[in-house]
Amino acid sequence: MSPDSRASTTPLTRRRTLAALAGATLAAATAPAAAAESDGRHRPRTIRFATFNSYLNRGAEGQLLADLEGGADPQIQAVAEIIQRVDPDVLLLNEFDYVPAGAAVRLLQRNYLRTGHHGAPGVHFPYFYAGPVNTGVPSGVDLDGKNGAVTEPGSDAYGQDAYGYGFFPGQYGMAVLSKYPLDLHRMRSFRTFRWADMPGNRIPADYYSPQALEVLRLSSKSHWDIPVRLGGGRTVHLLASHPTPPAFDGPEQRNHRRNYDEVRLWADYIAGGRQAAYLYDDAGRRGGLARGARFVIAGDQNSDPYDGDGSDAIRQLLASPRLHPLAEPPASSGGVEAAKDQGGANAGHRGDPRYDTADFADSGNNAPGNLRVDYVLPSRGLTPAGNGVFWPDSGDDLRRLVGDGYPVVSSDHRLVWQDVRW
Repeated sequence: MSPDSRASTTPLTRRRTLAALAGATLAAATAPAAAAESDGRHRPRTIRFATFNSYLNRGAEGQLLADLEGGADPQIQAVAEIIQRVDPDVLLLNEFDYVPAGAAVRLLQRNYLRTGHHGAPGVHFPYFYAGPVNTGVPSGVDLDGKNGAVTEPGSDAYGQDAYGYGFFPGQYGMAVLSKYPLDLHRMRSFRTFRWADMPGNRIPADYYSPQALEVLRLSSKSHWDIPVRLGGGRTVHLLASHPTPPAFDGPEQRNHRRNYDEVRLWADYIAGGRQAAYLYDDAGRRGGLARGARFVIAGDQNSDPYDGDGSDAIRQLLASPRLHPLAEPPASSGGVEAAKDQGGANAGHRGDPRYDTADFADSGNNAPGNLRVDYVLPSRGLTPAGNGVFWPDSGDDLRRLVGDGYPVVSSDHRLVWQDVRW
């Protein structure tokens, strides 16, 4: 279908087709079936990877659990229906508050995802991972050099002194949900990797104290390499992250610089060899991804290749020869319509609004406008099939799930998906 075509709004079935994906613009000329099953002897035909900054973060610890427990929160219902409409096989959720033992993921599945919404059938992910992140975890050091080390959660001052900005431990966390087994014994986490240990890092000079540099971690949330087992000995590594926004800082540009180096970590990791030799994971294992390994990089990278702050960050990753050169990035018709109708900063953008994935503020001080910041990037060795951004235009009934800016209906980001074949 052409980039300007909309898919049908008929409810999805379990054995979905690309043409049944409502509201998303498709960047594929054909609509192959996306069978999720594999009996171990045959290769799965198509696997759908997706990323969604789901806005499932709350301002107080325990609030997300309370909202999930009730089963009737309208924002979570909208998020769940979007997931059901797209029906991914492997899904990364950003801005999903971390709760130990996977309690939040279990409630999301039980009370929202398994229950169909407005004709969209329920979905179930038998496998998931929700691990600890750096956001809201106290560093024990006065990172911003303003008021001593603030160790009591619940304030901006506390967030500034946490390893990653957050009012409480786990705020703005991540979770991976999958219909395929996750090889958690072989996964790698780079949550504790120190920023100062990255050669040629962009740490701002004379901003952090020696004590701060000694403990400051690079990942504002975490970087995860989670092997996804597709059967028949085939594995795809999901490389999941959510770098800090390159904003909300001063002339030192500490967040802009950190965003660049957080994105760089994946560029070095997939390059492997000597370029990744400096990396060490939380278990002490060094080096990058093995040569020939298939992977998908997913997440809200908070970097647009053309507009907003931090465009240089994502360009270093998109230029990697290990990525598959997509003929067409995920796109939508809703993004085009939103940029035109909302105007403001969007009028000066260089990037094509078809590829926008986030509906940000359009006017006011430092308003970025709508940007492409969420990515699902397959490696060479995987064949891209259909893809899209779930951003229905005003002629589609499913526009109700994304709304028109503020107040937010589901999220200020859009779910992005990419189908791949082995």
